[in-house]
Amino acid sequence: MSDKPEDAPSHCPGTQSDTAGKASACQGCPNQGLCSSGATRGPDLGAELVKGRLASVKHKLLVLSGKGGVGKSTFTSLLARTLAAQDANRNVAIVDVDLCGPSMPRVMGVLGEQIHHSGSGWSPIYVEDNLALMSIGFLLASPDDAVIWRGPKKNGMIQQFLSEVDWGESVDFLVLDTPPGTSDEHLSVVNYLKQLGGLSAVILTTPQEVALLDVRKEISFCRKVGVKIAGIVENMSLFVCPKCKNEAEIFPANTGGGKKMADELELPFLGSLPLDPLLARCCDEGRNYLTELPNSPTVTAVENIVSKIVKACEEDL
Repeated sequence: MSDKPEDAPSHCPGTQSDTAGKASACQGCPNQGLCSSGATRGPDLGAELVKGRLASVKHKLLVLSGKGGVGKSTFTSLLARTLAAQDANRNVAIVDVDLCGPSMPRVMGVLGEQIHHSGSGWSPIYVEDNLALMSIGFLLASPDDAVIWRGPKKNGMIQQFLSEVDWGESVDFLVLDTPPGTSDEHLSVVNYLKQLGGLSAVILTTPQEVALLDVRKEISFCRKVGVKIAGIVENMSLFVCPKCKNEAEIFPANTGGGKKMADELELPFLGSLPLDPLLARCCDEGRNYLTELPNSPTVTAVENIVSKIVKACEEDL
């Protein structure tokens, strides 16, 4: 660990500093006791465990958005299912990093499944032969249970997800569904995965300016912590009527939407996804939208977007 990580707050003296846990800026920090004890000055064993477990993973994809409600979990499911469907020999894994709102078990149709632990680690839940999922939702007694944790406990769970899950011999794509914002979960994931290489982010937004404002903060976060941005996806760009197939603009792109933002920030624009109520229904019921409605324009749009993401990942190797 460096004396002061580049993603640390400006007032933090750094875990390796002689004043760690003792400076005035440390007052009130939940990690103050740990830092002042000197335990943080040794090697990061958690990072070494993650490195050992995920060293063979080729590509790590963070699905990010500073805004909540833009469809990160829905897009994560479409991205992972498409990656797995395009190549039967491609192994895809999903890690649900949204610890306080784990929706991936329901979206992927495996709600109620239980995780098993063996000598090789936790066994993930397999949605398809080449598509596996790990989520804290599998560890809760009830789907209604709240996860009320501070940062250190969140970090510990993310470390376990990344270091103790037995994904098999090799994983081609590790897709991480994240919560809104730029906080504990995001910093933990980046700190653990950036050392491995092959890490990139897909930024999700919706067309209206209130979403774009928060998404710009997420882009700033990626640039500050050194995560490559594979591109921007605009979700819910148009509403598609399931009966007449006519399109309507629900979220007006008064300032140009995701495409203009991508151009302004010199980032690739990967494409737009329409707002399809049948997709929402499939997610609620845990059904595979790609096989349920293969002729949907949304499926075509997703396949084009995923092809661009795969190309960007392969160029990064």
